[in-house]
Amino acid sequence: MTENAAHLLVVDDDERIRSLLQKFLIRNGFLVTAARDAGHARRILSGLDFDLIVLDVMMPGEDGIALTKSLREKSVVPILLLTAKGETGNRIEGLEAGADDYLPKPFEPKELLLRINAILRRMPDAPREQHLPKVLSLGTIRYDMERGEMWQGEELIRLTATEMHLMKIFSASCNEPISRAKLVEELGRDRGQAQERAVDVQITRLRRKIESDPKQPRYLQTVRGEGYMLSPE
Repeated sequence: MTENAAHLLVVDDDERIRSLLQKFLIRNGFLVTAARDAGHARRILSGLDFDLIVLDVMMPGEDGIALTKSLREKSVVPILLLTAKGETGNRIEGLEAGADDYLPKPFEPKELLLRINAILRRMPDAPREQHLPKVLSLGTIRYDMERGEMWQGEELIRLTATEMHLMKIFSASCNEPISRAKLVEELGRDRGQAQERAVDVQITRLRRKIESDPKQPRYLQTVRGEGYMLSPE
């Protein structure tokens, strides 16, 4: 394990699964802490910062969806949900709660590893075009392209890892439509309609932070038949 190994928090009420995940992830170079339920996770999070949380949805008491919603009120730590529910609606619920990705059970450990690495991988490089502005104006919102930060006045707007990644992608191609399939590819997800639907959910969440009227977007526009486009002022 390297000195700069990412620190993961695994939250699962099944002791066997929790132990297996912890050992597997440690073998693959991560620093791993485990929690048996949401309450235990909260106590750990009160004293430690993590690079990513692997969170089971189906837990007694406070479930993974509720914990995700609560964490998103004050934290942007990436969250990967593990769920035994394979229906698209349940997956969408997790994304709407603020999760960055989901993985239905049962899953191959290698797929979990690939998804974790996809979330943790470095954001796209800053745009090469020297004439592009370093700060984009989106009405009352300012987006700092170099720092990947979004501001409204003096207030920093919290972005999840996926939202930060999307803004990097869009800001590198302002006023150019980007297809849903391309966004899925850039986000490191598997191809397919389910993942494109997941991108739609992430776009909806991002619009809530950018647009004064998310239902009538001015800056993060839908281009019929082509995808989505960021159109700053």
